[in-house]
Amino acid sequence: MGTDWQLRESGPMDAESTVLLLPGGMCSAGSYAEVMAQPALARLRLVAATLPGHAGAPPLDDCSIESYARVTAELAAQVDADVVVGFSIGACVALEMVASGAFARPTVLLGISLSSADEPAFFHALVRLGDVLGAFPAMLMANGAASMARRMPVSAERQAELRDDFRRNNPRDMRRVLREYARWLRRHEDPAARLCQAGVPAWIVHAEKGDGGLTGDERRTLEVCANAHVVTIPGSVFFLPVEAPERMAEIIGEAVALGARP
Repeated sequence: MGTDWQLRESGPMDAESTVLLLPGGMCSAGSYAEVMAQPALARLRLVAATLPGHAGAPPLDDCSIESYARVTAELAAQVDADVVVGFSIGACVALEMVASGAFARPTVLLGISLSSADEPAFFHALVRLGDVLGAFPAMLMANGAASMARRMPVSAERQAELRDDFRRNNPRDMRRVLREYARWLRRHEDPAARLCQAGVPAWIVHAEKGDGGLTGDERRTLEVCANAHVVTIPGSVFFLPVEAPERMAEIIGEAVALGARP
């Protein structure tokens, strides 16, 4: 049975380039609304896809990042994507797509964690607590994310939409997803080198503060990698697609220009 994708699309169907947008954990395709509304991207076909098991979407039987990468690569082929953009867990899925060879075109990784060291200690503690408390820690994470939406620089109506996305998450599904995500963060000894060795043009984007980061070794590896572009957004930004959509659109435009087909 095929994956039940929940999609949000904009732009001309016959556009010269198509961009596949993968949201972060617990988020829906609608989390890219601000990016998709940017005039700089109006000529592109933009396809945002809620990851299975997130924001109430039907989950996969196998919630590993590798499983997500396989089904998402199939979607990328179906929509004929020229560029894949991912945020947070969506970025990890995109990385796995290129590192496994399932997708070989430009990739934009927003707010990505490459290893366990890139995630705060409380995240790992909550994941471990899931072994004792079941779905309760995942519910706490969703509620915490919903409360953060109140501080985003968007209208009250838009904040409510984002909170509703987080509240639609099924805690049992998210417990499985977060457990597999934590395992993936420990899977590879040198994830930055793995991304570099994929040979795919990649933009690795973080804010100075707020959306995680890279270890010193990871950053140094990527800064000397010929196909990697490390971008730091000034200031404190938690939710890059919502809080810095203009800059995200600029970076996506760069990736599309580099990946334009003859």
